[in-house]
Amino acid sequence: MPDARFTPAPADGVLPDGFFSTTNLPTYVKLPGEWRRPRLPRMDCVIVRAADDPRRVRRGDRVAVGAAEDGTEGIYVHAEGFLGRTHSPNEFRFMATEVSRERPVDYSVLAQLLGEEQQRGGKILWVIGPALVHARAREDMIWFIDNGYCNTLLGGNAVAVHDLEAAIFGTTLGMSSSGESVEGGHGLHMRAINAIRRAGSIEKSVSQGLVKSGIMHALVSRHIPYVLAGSIRDDGPLPDVIPDTLAAQDAMRAHTSTATFAIFVATALHAIAVGNMLPAFVDSGVTEDIRPLTTICVDQTEFVVTKLRDRGTHQAYGVVTNAQDFMHVLRFYVERWQQASAPALSPR
Repeated sequence: MPDARFTPAPADGVLPDGFFSTTNLPTYVKLPGEWRRPRLPRMDCVIVRAADDPRRVRRGDRVAVGAAEDGTEGIYVHAEGFLGRTHSPNEFRFMATEVSRERPVDYSVLAQLLGEEQQRGGKILWVIGPALVHARAREDMIWFIDNGYCNTLLGGNAVAVHDLEAAIFGTTLGMSSSGESVEGGHGLHMRAINAIRRAGSIEKSVSQGLVKSGIMHALVSRHIPYVLAGSIRDDGPLPDVIPDTLAAQDAMRAHTSTATFAIFVATALHAIAVGNMLPAFVDSGVTEDIRPLTTICVDQTEFVVTKLRDRGTHQAYGVVTNAQDFMHVLRFYVERWQQASAPALSPR
């Protein structure tokens, strides 16, 4: 195979014609005398010597060019790397059939994968939406955090606001835990935002005793990092939210680059955004030691799960159900897996 070709960028943030657009699959670049795998792979980027993001390409940076992925232009994408060459690249997937709410979900497999990842010390990434809080799955998320199954949490302003409203007022969007509206409840999420802004931050609201429970409380208490990416529709927002889109992407990417397992629950845009940042494999830095980066995508409509797979996250397990059912059932199976995998007590 020939060496890969690199062409200087004509201007800051501008790529040369014919640049190679990356995927999230294992990719190898032929350099003089050796094949190299680019670091921190992700969708829709370019391969640059000493840089890794199209937004940061500067004039004169050497950018890989080419369209072929079979090595004939010095770039090889290992599309069948996890399938033993039993399928074509267009069929690269771990699930044999299309996503459907009628397809049964083997929660015991998901629980085993999650449990084994926690045991090997992996970095488990959660991406959640506010529906998880509304669906009364909040206590289950807290359980996963408290038991070491969450190493990073990504979300938006809304999921934090509604969790903090529940912690301060006992409601979510003005509804009680039984689903009944509370008088004046429509403004409680704004009062929660105001209380956090008065405290100065989510962390300070926990240390001051304003927030004594909930998802954000569990994250702060256990020193687990989180990123809250802002949007144009945010109320407030909370002081911890990153309103700059590019800055939020950078903050999220700092965690997706080290993630080894990902779970998306009830959040369409964040799931697709993070899915594009994740590689299809865990990059240990050793060429011979790569494995699939297991991704679980949960939504009550097929659209989100299918859209994520269409955007390139082929390794995703699609679960079409509501957040409450998924969180309850997954927790049940993980607890059962814990009991089964725990070493037996020896008699004395």
